[in-house]
Amino acid sequence: MGSDERAIREVHTTWIEAVNAGDLVRLLTLMADDVVFLNPGRAPLGREGFPAGFSAAHQQFQIRCISELDEIVIAGEVAYTLCRDSLSVTPRAGGEATALAGHRVTIYRKQPDGRWLLARDANTLSPVAS
Repeated sequence: MGSDERAIREVHTTWIEAVNAGDLVRLLTLMADDVVFLNPGRAPLGREGFPAGFSAAHQQFQIRCISELDEIVIAGEVAYTLCRDSLSVTPRAGGEATALAGHRVTIYRKQPDGRWLLARDANTLSPVAS
């Protein structure tokens, strides 16, 4: 495994840990200024809209994500990952958790300083039948 693949794996792991911890500050350090998130049934979301949505979700819900990397492809200064995610969303006010699962494609761009940042992210998460 090369150093770029190790770095991308590390960013992926750090991203999931930060999501689970509700660590918005850390997430912002992992994304490009022009990042775009694509979520089912929603308009594309950029960096400017991410903090409010992320914070609101974590205020209302306990979120637990498990993400398994299936594929990493690196082509010069751009790379993508394909992973399988499962998400548990539990209301903080009480109630049953909602389970979501699906696949996610993330595109990363290598920065001049060697860091890989999340540039595009699209997921197919949908409710899991109980």
